[in-house]
Formats: sequence, C-alpha cells, structure tokens
Amino acid sequence: MDRRKFLQSSSLVTAAVSFNQFEFSPTSKSLSFHVGFLSDTHVKPTDIAEEGMRKAFRHVNQLDTKVDFIINGGDSIMDALKASKEKVQKQWDVWNKVLSEENKLPIHHCIGNHDAWGWQMNDAEVKNDPLYDKKWVLQEHKMTSPFYSFVHKNWKFIVLDSAHENNGGYIARIDEEQIIWLENELKSTDNSKHICIVSHIPIVSFCSAMFADKNEPNGDWKISRALLHVDSRRLIDLFKQYQNIVCCLSGHIHLQDSVEYFGIQYYCNGAVSGDWWNGPFKGFAPAYALFEFFNDGKVKRQIINYA
Repeated sequence: MDRRKFLQSSSLVTAAVSFNQFEFSPTSKSLSFHVGFLSDTHVKPTDIAEEGMRKAFRHVNQLDTKVDFIINGGDSIMDALKASKEKVQKQWDVWNKVLSEENKLPIHHCIGNHDAWGWQMNDAEVKNDPLYDKKWVLQEHKMTSPFYSFVHKNWKFIVLDSAHENNGGYIARIDEEQIIWLENELKSTDNSKHICIVSHIPIVSFCSAMFADKNEPNGDWKISRALLHVDSRRLIDLFKQYQNIVCCLSGHIHLQDSVEYFGIQYYCNGAVSGDWWNGPFKGFAPAYALFEFFNDGKVKRQIINYA
C-alpha cells in the first residue's frame, strides 16, 4: 500500500488542541519516536521572552512521552537583521544560557531569517565582517553548513536553508548549490527510508495567505516572497519523484496549518513566541509541535500550548 494513504490528516487547517486531547500509542509495534518542533522563539534579553523560552524548553523536556530530539525551526533570537553587534550578542547570550539550563535533549537547528546578521544594514563594515550573513548563527549553533541531513531510525531528515538576502530584505528559496545537493540527497536515500523535510519558511501552506490582514485593493491575496517559497513549484515537481517523502515541517508564519498536497503533508507549526512575546498571534497562542513518527511512514502532530 502507498505510504501516503497512511497520513494522519487531510484537513486544510489544523487548529491548536490541548495535550490531553491527543493520545499517542506508546505500545504500538509500529511506533518509532517523538520529536519536539520548537520554532520562532525570538528570544531577547527581557524577562518575558527569557521566561517564555524557559517554559517551552522545560515543558518539552518534562513530557511523560519520551522525546528523542528537538528540531529548532529557526528564528531563535528576536532579530539580527538590523541590530548592532552588541545587541545581537546579548540575544545569543540569552539563547545559549536558557538552552544550557533548560534543555537536556539533542537538538538539530534550522536557520531562520531573523538569525542572519546585517541584511538590513547599509554598512560596508558590516558587510565585510567575518560574522556577516549566516556565519554568526552557524557559529552559535555549532553548525558546519546551513543545510544538512541526518538519519534517525527509519527516517531521514533533510534540513534546508530557506531564507536568503534580497535587496535589503529576504526571499524564501533555495539556491542552485542547495538544489543540486538536495537532488543528490533524495537520489541517494534508500526507498525504505521515510523522508521528512524541514525548512524555516513554508514550501506549501495556507496560512502564508492569512498573515496579511487585508487583500490587495483588487481582491488579490497578498503572499509575499518572504512568506512562501518562491520556488515551490520546482520543489513540488522534484518531490513528486520520491514516494518516500512523507512530510515537510516549517515555522516562520507564527500561525498553524496542515495541508496535504500531492500526497505530502505540509505542517506549519506556529511560534514559541506567539505574537513576538505579546500574547497570541491572530488567535494562535505561543506553542510548539510534538510529532510522532512511525516506522511504517505514518506521522502525527499535536500542537502544545505550553504556557
């Protein structure tokens, strides 16, 4: 039977649910492992942001359900795009302090747009600094590359680098070097391995269209190049060639949805920071996602309103 028939949900949008409403199946013979997906923490040196990050990581570490590892979906710090070196360092100091004190689980990082330093600064000295662009976040996360893959049990996780500088802003896509690498990763993955793809910015989503409060004056939806991969069609066409791609995980939008497209489940997983530490964002409370990955290719998601 085609593994895509096993996907948990075919609904367009999945709203937040409470932890007690979802029952995992720890005795199931096909159960493989659980993963916490924590994205858009946007931590900064304020009491509210620091304590919020502490609560989220403490919560996932203390779950009764064993969590094998965490995926950090990106935007770890509030903003490095246009912040001074001093302000960026203070943000990373808080991130590293809280992580060291509250997290005991293995963690795999995805880079977000706000993690990159200097894109919105018109300063030649910044552009020539050794820490410019993603070099600083790579250093903080101890990463050797902004995109990579790893295998856990019967699953391969492919982590993409989806935010790139664009005329003082940023655009959601992967460059040619990365697309060649991705094609090789997919080709070299045994068909018996299930694949989960991670990107900070969604490749497919409905909530990208809901980020703006209004449509264009002529009624057109507003979906910025910064909110949805501009190379989605190319990636979708590539994904169609591989029946073992099960799901794609993302953050960035601070909203939550679940979209099935051509047999692949695309999950956008909200934000640990909610409305950038100002409460819920458009009705979605600060949250993280808990995923259950099965040996037979099933995947389930639960949104955890940790606060």
